[in-house]
Amino acid sequence: MTLDSSYTEYPKRQRGMDHDLYPWSNMFSRTPVEWPDGKKVLTWIVIDLEWFPIIPNDAPFRAPGHMQTAYPDYRHYTSRDYGSRVGIYRLLDALKQAGAKASIAMNSAIAERYPQLAKDIVAEGHEIIAHSTDMNAAIASGIEADQEEAYITQSLATLEKATGQRPQGWLSIARSQSFNTPELLAKAGLSYMCDWVNDELPYPMRTQCGDIYNLPLNHELSDRQILNVQQHSVDSYVQQIMDAWTWLNTEAAQYGGRMLPLNITPYIMGLPYRIDAFERLLSWLGSQEQNGFATGSEILKAVTPK
Repeated sequence: MTLDSSYTEYPKRQRGMDHDLYPWSNMFSRTPVEWPDGKKVLTWIVIDLEWFPIIPNDAPFRAPGHMQTAYPDYRHYTSRDYGSRVGIYRLLDALKQAGAKASIAMNSAIAERYPQLAKDIVAEGHEIIAHSTDMNAAIASGIEADQEEAYITQSLATLEKATGQRPQGWLSIARSQSFNTPELLAKAGLSYMCDWVNDELPYPMRTQCGDIYNLPLNHELSDRQILNVQQHSVDSYVQQIMDAWTWLNTEAAQYGGRMLPLNITPYIMGLPYRIDAFERLLSWLGSQEQNGFATGSEILKAVTPK
């Protein structure tokens, strides 16, 4: 079957990567990165703290983890609420025991609906990054640029008002962007985003509204992918993360510092039969001499020109 010629014709079509946000490069040929305190691998923990309206929005798409059965879907609604009532506090305790700080990707609706939770996170010294307004506010090229910009500005303003800190980072729902997203994020004054997963080190993007860094948040190492989608056990998850860290540490000896991104979901990892394994993982990572824990902003500070 021959494809219609229009299949490869669209406004962004060009040689290379169909964009001019950054030049292609081989990670193994770059100038080696040196992390603070001589660490070889920085473990970056990103916790998704999300509010799901009980009626999902299917435009441009239904967000992962959203309601699935007929209205009112109390089964999934209360399961997601468990993450904000129980799971997140177990994760905060685990992080405290390990002496680790995380980037908390928060829907601004969480800060509005549960202000004490936002205060508790800030009090523990964690970084809050913006994760749109709620889980009905997904981004894709099907939405107007004005609507997308409204999601960004509203979430930033709400989080800043609730916490006293303006987020420096952004994680899109499902890591989904439009062609406008990097420029709109830079326009809003954000320093980094976490949506593009084509690397294992931060890299800068150049937009008409200024530069913004991408800190790749590997989806394949997320608890959602390993535990929910692939249906592996939590012990298998821990072993896979340990294997990943060991590989990166070996690679770092030759090519310079590496980062290990862990995307965690409170209503998945915060369950009572999984949290002990997560605590063991954090303890193991903390015991590795070459490992450091860092927030996204701390990683960005280490790679940006002085």
